[in-house]
Amino acid sequence: MKKITIAIDGHSSTGKSTLAKQLAKALNYIYIDTGAMYRAVTLFAMQQGFISSDSFDADQLVANLNHVFLSFKFNEGLGFAEIYLNDENVEDKIRSIEVSNFVSKIAEVSAIRTKLVQQQKKYGIDKGVVMDGRDIGTVVFPDAELKIFMTASAEIRAERRFLEMQEKSTDITFDEVLKNVEERDKIDSTREDSPLIVAENAVMIDNSNLSKDQQFNMILDLAHKAINVV
Repeated sequence: MKKITIAIDGHSSTGKSTLAKQLAKALNYIYIDTGAMYRAVTLFAMQQGFISSDSFDADQLVANLNHVFLSFKFNEGLGFAEIYLNDENVEDKIRSIEVSNFVSKIAEVSAIRTKLVQQQKKYGIDKGVVMDGRDIGTVVFPDAELKIFMTASAEIRAERRFLEMQEKSTDITFDEVLKNVEERDKIDSTREDSPLIVAENAVMIDNSNLSKDQQFNMILDLAHKAINVV
């Protein structure tokens, strides 16, 4: 069966990663979470003291990018690949609100985007890949056979994120999460390098009122149609 590339872009907390994992599993494709890559670089920057609530030394971070080694290792128990930063599993650490607060600033830096996009393009050489992020259909895989753009209202996305973080006993308020969602939307959509926009030929999915099953079945159907196009 012909394999294709599936690019999933969209706003933060729209469930892109969850959907992409489901889709990759159903199609027996490779799943790559590009957001996790930017989050891992953000975690590195925090650990090294390059970014904090009152400062960001982008030049120092760029100068130390050769010390950042990212990899994905499949976890059979979870059914998806987890991200490693310098051989350490950081899948849980990168999901904190602290990382969320800084990741859009990190993603604005052109040198970082260049490094990560080069790595992302290599993952898709043989197709059979589902990749989600902010610029997959516009920059990483502009020729992807299926492009999806996911969105939902900021309030609904914040509520989903808030409930998810509560399950992990994170001490955070809904207002903090909503503020983070709105700030990330603004930064992602207005940055000079690869801003978040709807890719040409992308299918727009507003999942504000869709269940996960409804959304998954809708996009799986789109994937099957794209695969069967001669």
